[in-house]
Amino acid sequence: MDRKRFLLGLAFFLMAQSVFAEEIRNVELLAASCASCHGTRGHSVAGTPSLAGLDKLYFLEQMEQFITNGRISTVMHHHASGYTEKEIELLASFFSKQKKP
Repeated sequence: MDRKRFLLGLAFFLMAQSVFAEEIRNVELLAASCASCHGTRGHSVAGTPSLAGLDKLYFLEQMEQFITNGRISTVMHHHASGYTEKEIELLASFFSKQKKP
């Protein structure tokens, strides 16, 4: 009986690790699409604002503003509107964990 519980627990652990690893890959792919304007991992080298180290809530609020046209931008409305709520949350978390430039 203990062996069955151990194997079941191990199976759930491995599934969770797989889901977590996939989520990390997905957010890194999403963040890569931001790199052309905002720099690798959000470290902008041009006049575009850096995303690295931004407060998660601030990032979420700004993306909401782009989606609702509360904040006007030439391209961000289109980019922000293309993400799901979960993807925006993942990006907010990802960029908030990057060191500020």
